[in-house]
Order: sequence, then structure tokens, then C-alpha cells
Amino acid sequence: MFEVAADAYDQYMGRYSTLLAPQMADLARVAWGGRAIDVGCGPGALTSELVRRLGAANVAAVDPSASFAAAAAARNPGVDVRRASAGALPFPDEAFDAALAQLVVHFMPDPVGGLREMRRVTKAGGTVAACVWDHAGGKGPLGVFWSAAHDLDPAVEDESNLAGVREGHLAELFEAAGLRDVRPAVVVARVEHSSFDAWWEPFTRGVGPAGAYVASIDDAARDGLRAACRARFPDGPIIIDAIAWAARGLA
Repeated sequence: MFEVAADAYDQYMGRYSTLLAPQMADLARVAWGGRAIDVGCGPGALTSELVRRLGAANVAAVDPSASFAAAAAARNPGVDVRRASAGALPFPDEAFDAALAQLVVHFMPDPVGGLREMRRVTKAGGTVAACVWDHAGGKGPLGVFWSAAHDLDPAVEDESNLAGVREGHLAELFEAAGLRDVRPAVVVARVEHSSFDAWWEPFTRGVGPAGAYVASIDDAARDGLRAACRARFPDGPIIIDAIAWAARGLA
């Protein structure tokens, strides 16, 4: 789902990620003089924000996708970008002042294990922060898409049962991972799409579970899904106000 070109992700989710990044850096209390790691960095939206605040030499990033890791490195010269998973971070204990995971925890094969790894590489008293879209409440950027898909196919497997996507669950995962002083939070992103076609086209690029679903159905079903989504929006620009559940804890 994520071995795709970086520009496909940029169009699909990158515009939202860029808006979340400063909020996540604030939540993690990222400040000049510290070191931070971006876990599941994708093409590097949050990585770039960390570079602005800390300088490239003080930022590391990992992603299991080869195309995303390559894009993050190219876009952020001087950052230590490695292809790796959250469950096995290739860094020593207490290497960073902050570890962040933006829109990643729900895709970790073992979310608690991934958060434990983030805690391991963070200095004692340092900050671990993460966010995940409100897929369970339908208030993330994909709510309309999955609602239309369900109307047409009640058996469709959406993202509402993934880890951290319901209110309060991400904080529970933080506590299960041994993080201290866990604080839930909310981050938001408002994105304007110039037209319905501009909103729909990124779903056709095969990115993430939604893109994979579009790619898996035949032309007739795809046309029906597009029409069902179109009926949910007014004419003209489309504005999506997306909510993500976030949490912060201390290592």
C-alpha cells in the first residue's frame, strides 16, 4: 500500500501531513538543541518540520517503504534517513530527546511494540508523541470515502478498527508501552480541494487502504463508488476538516 511514488502520497495525504507537522512538533516540545526521530516518516513532511526546528544534523527518520525513505532523504539533505520499521529502530538506547510518529501507529504490526521502541531510543524524561486519524468516528479525511464504500458494500473492510483510531485508544497504547504522564490531545488539518475531481483523483493512485480498495474493484464498481462520493459533496471547492487523535508521553 505504501510502495508507491512519493508524489502519489503527496497528493493523497501529504497536504494533510504538512499541516499536522507543526502541531506534532509543538506537542512533542521539539526545541533547538535537541535531537529527534521521525518514525514512519513517509516522504518527509514531519521530517522537514523537525529540520526547520533542529537542523538536519539533529534529525533522524525511518520508514519501511524504500520509495518513501528515498524521497525523505532527497528532500531533507543531511538527515540520517534509514529504511527500517518501527518495531526495530536501528539506533541505540536514549539517542534522542523526542520521538514522533505521525499517522503511523495504526499501521504498525505491533503498535505497543513500536511505541516501546520509540520509548527505548528516547532519553529518560524525553518526549514520545504520535497521532492517528479519527477513522472510528469518521472525522478524518477519509470519512466520506469509507461511508460511500460501506453503502455500496457493507462488508468492505475500512480503517475504523485499526489501533488508535478511536478517541482515547492512542493514549491507552502509550500507557501499555510504559510511557509516563500520558496526555491525550487533538490535532486538525483543513484542506481545500479545488473540485470533486481534485478530491477523488488521489484515491486512484493505490495509496493506503483506501487506494488499495479502489484498485481492487472493477470499473463498474469504481464508477459507482465515485458517483456515491460525488453525491455527498456540493458543487465547487471541497473543504475537509480532518481530526486526528494524538498523545504525548514521557520516556
